[in-house]
Amino acid sequence: MSRTRAREIALHLVYEMNFRAFETDEDILECLGDGALQAVSEESKLYEGALTERQRSYILRVVRGIADKQTELDEKIIRNSKGWSLKRITRISRAVLRLALYEMLYVDDVPVGAAINEAVELAKAYDSDEAGRFVNGILGTVGRELQAEEAAEPAGKTDE
Repeated sequence: MSRTRAREIALHLVYEMNFRAFETDEDILECLGDGALQAVSEESKLYEGALTERQRSYILRVVRGIADKQTELDEKIIRNSKGWSLKRITRISRAVLRLALYEMLYVDDVPVGAAINEAVELAKAYDSDEAGRFVNGILGTVGRELQAEEAAEPAGKTDE
Protein backbone atom coordinates (compact mmCIF):
# COMPACT_ATOMS: atom_id res chain seq x y z
CA MET A 1 0.00 0.00 0.00
CA SER A 2 2.88 2.32 0.74
CA ARG A 3 4.18 2.25 -2.85
CA THR A 4 0.67 2.46 -4.28
CA ARG A 5 -0.05 5.68 -2.38
CA ALA A 6 3.32 7.13 -3.33
CA ARG A 7 2.78 6.20 -6.97
CA GLU A 8 -0.61 7.91 -7.06
CA ILE A 9 0.75 11.09 -5.49
CA ALA A 10 3.68 10.96 -7.93
CA LEU A 11 1.12 10.70 -10.76
CA HIS A 12 -0.53 13.90 -9.54
CA LEU A 13 2.82 15.70 -9.63
CA VAL A 14 3.68 14.30 -13.07
CA TYR A 15 0.29 15.53 -14.28
CA GLU A 16 1.02 18.93 -12.71
CA MET A 17 4.18 19.08 -14.84
CA ASN A 18 1.83 19.80 -17.77
CA PHE A 19 1.29 23.21 -16.21
CA ARG A 20 4.47 24.01 -14.31
CA ALA A 21 8.06 22.90 -14.16
CA PHE A 22 9.71 21.49 -11.09
CA GLU A 23 13.09 23.18 -11.42
CA THR A 24 14.60 21.77 -8.23
CA ASP A 25 14.10 18.92 -5.80
CA GLU A 26 12.92 21.52 -3.31
CA ASP A 27 10.02 22.42 -5.65
CA ILE A 28 8.88 18.80 -5.52
CA LEU A 29 9.47 18.40 -1.79
CA GLU A 30 7.46 21.57 -1.13
CA CYS A 31 4.43 19.77 -2.59
CA LEU A 32 5.09 16.85 -0.24
CA GLY A 33 5.42 18.83 2.98
CA ASP A 34 2.97 18.17 5.80
CA GLY A 35 1.31 21.56 5.32
CA ALA A 36 0.78 21.02 1.61
CA LEU A 37 -0.58 17.52 2.18
CA GLN A 38 -2.92 18.74 4.90
CA ALA A 39 -4.28 21.49 2.64
CA VAL A 40 -5.13 18.98 -0.08
CA SER A 41 -6.39 16.30 2.33
CA GLU A 42 -9.74 18.05 2.58
CA GLU A 43 -10.30 17.23 -1.10
CA SER A 44 -8.74 13.76 -1.20
CA LYS A 45 -8.21 11.06 1.41
CA LEU A 46 -5.05 10.08 -0.46
CA TYR A 47 -3.32 13.06 1.14
CA GLU A 48 -4.42 12.35 4.72
CA GLY A 49 -1.54 11.65 7.07
CA ALA A 50 2.16 12.19 6.68
CA LEU A 51 4.25 10.45 4.08
CA THR A 52 6.98 8.10 5.19
CA GLU A 53 10.54 8.97 4.26
CA ARG A 54 10.48 6.00 1.85
CA GLN A 55 7.35 7.32 0.11
CA ARG A 56 8.78 10.83 -0.08
CA SER A 57 12.04 9.48 -1.52
CA TYR A 58 10.24 7.37 -4.13
CA ILE A 59 8.06 10.31 -5.24
CA LEU A 60 11.05 12.63 -5.49
CA ARG A 61 13.03 10.03 -7.42
CA VAL A 62 10.37 9.27 -10.02
CA VAL A 63 9.12 12.83 -10.51
CA ARG A 64 12.69 14.14 -10.92
CA GLY A 65 13.52 11.18 -13.18
CA ILE A 66 10.48 11.74 -15.38
CA ALA A 67 11.34 15.44 -15.68
CA ASP A 68 14.88 14.51 -16.72
CA LYS A 69 13.84 11.72 -19.12
CA GLN A 70 10.60 13.17 -20.48
CA THR A 71 11.80 13.42 -24.08
CA GLU A 72 12.91 9.78 -24.09
CA LEU A 73 9.68 8.63 -22.43
CA ASP A 74 7.55 10.63 -24.86
CA GLU A 75 9.42 9.15 -27.81
CA LYS A 76 8.57 5.66 -26.52
CA ILE A 77 4.93 6.66 -26.13
CA ILE A 78 4.78 8.06 -29.69
CA ARG A 79 6.60 5.07 -31.18
CA ASN A 80 4.19 2.63 -29.55
CA SER A 81 0.89 4.48 -29.81
CA LYS A 82 0.23 3.53 -33.45
CA GLY A 83 -0.92 6.66 -35.19
CA TRP A 84 -1.66 8.77 -32.13
CA SER A 85 0.16 12.04 -31.65
CA LEU A 86 1.22 12.88 -28.13
CA LYS A 87 -1.23 15.80 -28.06
CA ARG A 88 -4.13 13.47 -28.88
CA ILE A 89 -3.49 11.47 -25.71
CA THR A 90 -5.15 13.02 -22.67
CA ARG A 91 -2.83 14.76 -20.23
CA ILE A 92 -3.63 12.31 -17.47
CA SER A 93 -2.98 9.30 -19.70
CA ARG A 94 0.33 10.84 -20.78
CA ALA A 95 1.22 11.25 -17.10
CA VAL A 96 0.28 7.63 -16.37
CA LEU A 97 2.34 6.42 -19.33
CA ARG A 98 5.37 8.51 -18.35
CA LEU A 99 5.23 7.23 -14.79
CA ALA A 100 4.87 3.59 -15.78
CA LEU A 101 7.55 3.77 -18.45
CA TYR A 102 9.96 5.39 -16.01
CA GLU A 103 9.31 2.61 -13.50
CA MET A 104 9.71 -0.07 -16.18
CA LEU A 105 12.98 1.36 -17.44
CA TYR A 106 14.65 2.82 -14.37
CA VAL A 107 13.23 1.47 -11.09
CA ASP A 108 14.78 -1.90 -10.24
CA ASP A 109 12.38 -2.93 -7.52
CA VAL A 110 9.21 -2.47 -9.61
CA PRO A 111 8.49 -5.50 -11.81
CA VAL A 112 7.38 -4.62 -15.34
CA GLY A 113 4.06 -6.42 -14.86
CA ALA A 114 3.35 -4.51 -11.65
CA ALA A 115 4.10 -1.17 -13.34
CA ILE A 116 1.70 -2.06 -16.16
CA ASN A 117 -1.08 -3.24 -13.84
CA GLU A 118 -0.81 -0.18 -11.60
CA ALA A 119 -0.80 2.12 -14.64
CA VAL A 120 -3.92 0.51 -16.10
CA GLU A 121 -5.74 0.93 -12.78
CA LEU A 122 -4.67 4.57 -12.54
CA ALA A 123 -5.75 5.25 -16.13
CA LYS A 124 -9.16 3.72 -15.47
CA ALA A 125 -9.55 5.63 -12.20
CA TYR A 126 -8.51 9.03 -13.56
CA ASP A 127 -9.49 8.78 -17.22
CA SER A 128 -11.68 5.96 -18.56
CA ASP A 129 -11.86 2.22 -19.21
CA GLU A 130 -10.86 2.96 -22.81
CA ALA A 131 -7.81 4.85 -21.54
CA GLY A 132 -6.96 1.81 -19.42
CA ARG A 133 -6.99 -0.39 -22.50
CA PHE A 134 -4.94 2.14 -24.47
CA VAL A 135 -2.35 2.40 -21.69
CA ASN A 136 -2.25 -1.39 -21.40
CA GLY A 137 -1.60 -1.73 -25.13
CA ILE A 138 1.30 0.70 -25.18
CA LEU A 139 2.90 -0.59 -22.00
CA GLY A 140 2.38 -4.22 -23.00
CA THR A 141 4.26 -3.58 -26.23
CA VAL A 142 7.11 -1.88 -24.37
CA GLY A 143 7.13 -4.71 -21.82
CA ARG A 144 7.53 -7.30 -24.57
CA GLU A 145 10.37 -5.24 -26.08
CA LEU A 146 12.11 -5.14 -22.71
CA GLN A 147 11.71 -8.90 -22.28
CA ALA A 148 13.22 -9.47 -25.72
CA GLU A 149 16.13 -7.17 -24.89
CA GLU A 150 16.73 -8.94 -21.57
CA ALA A 151 16.68 -12.32 -23.30
CA ALA A 152 19.21 -11.12 -25.86
CA GLU A 153 21.51 -9.42 -23.33
CA PRO A 154 20.87 -9.88 -19.61
CA ALA A 155 21.38 -6.57 -17.80
CA GLY A 156 19.69 -4.85 -14.86
CA LYS A 157 17.84 -1.59 -15.02
CA THR A 158 19.90 1.51 -14.48
CA ASP A 159 18.84 4.56 -12.54
CA GLU A 160 19.50 7.41 -14.93
